[in-house]
Amino acid sequence: MPELQVGERRLPIEPGRNLLDALHEAGVAIPYSCRAGSCHACLVRCIRGEPQDDKPEALAAARREQGWRLACQCRLVEDLQVEVFDPLKDGLPALIHSCDWLSPDVLRLRLLPEQPLRYRAGQHLVLWTQSGVARPYSLASLPGEDPWLEFHLDCRQPGAFSDAARHFVRGQPLRLGELRGGALHYDLDWQNRPLWLLAAGTGIAPLYAVLREALREEHRGEIRVLHLARDSAEHYLAAELRQLAAAHSQVRVELLCAAELPAALAQLKLVSRQTLALLCGSPNNVESFTRRLYLAGMPRNQMFSDLFLPHA
Repeated sequence: MPELQVGERRLPIEPGRNLLDALHEAGVAIPYSCRAGSCHACLVRCIRGEPQDDKPEALAAARREQGWRLACQCRLVEDLQVEVFDPLKDGLPALIHSCDWLSPDVLRLRLLPEQPLRYRAGQHLVLWTQSGVARPYSLASLPGEDPWLEFHLDCRQPGAFSDAARHFVRGQPLRLGELRGGALHYDLDWQNRPLWLLAAGTGIAPLYAVLREALREEHRGEIRVLHLARDSAEHYLAAELRQLAAAHSQVRVELLCAAELPAALAQLKLVSRQTLALLCGSPNNVESFTRRLYLAGMPRNQMFSDLFLPHA
């Protein structure tokens, strides 16, 4: 029977047992959010031994070479010694620059890292509170222009991180964990192609950054932005999006509520087979977007999506 060692603890574990479950049963306080290999909150470093990794592509090769694994995707097959990601030791310090409510449910959080962070529009980052609560959030800021890292937190549903976020104050320290690439990005080769950005809820956050990146790179094709919200009060970037549309003739913005979505999707028609789409939001909403675009004739390899998964 494999032995799992964490610090001074040594525990016999049934072969094939999920590493995240084994750690929790052993009383190790390791956070997690999605159990799908997306959030990267459950990082552990392998000191001795190697688990069976069911999703090795979820981590960058450089991180894997350093011994890091996602506990939710690993199974014990031999003796294994690990150390849990420690935000105080392994994370990047940051201070809260500001936190403002953009709508009744959406908190805009701006952070100033202790050291400059290299990132791209569309990436997401794991945030850690001082008490060890972790949650991944997409970056809404644009590197090279915004002096801070900006995140839009949906605080409508209760959750350990969103509950803590309601009490954030300026100057409070946080820690930054794993930076991920995600599927959302802007490619310079797209400059002349129509670009559709379809988002639901705070899925507009990374697409807002991608939109600004495209305009900074002088995108010449049509850009169509569709934002789906529960109600008009949750179109929290309406003013910013309309301002960009007013300044750039190729940008078209549509703000929809849930009841308006079926009719709006039914009217989606491709003006060019070269059209690209970036989709972001809950799995159900992204699936609705994907299905309609496919029926409209868009190949699936021209759709790029990022799912905002609920807390497991």
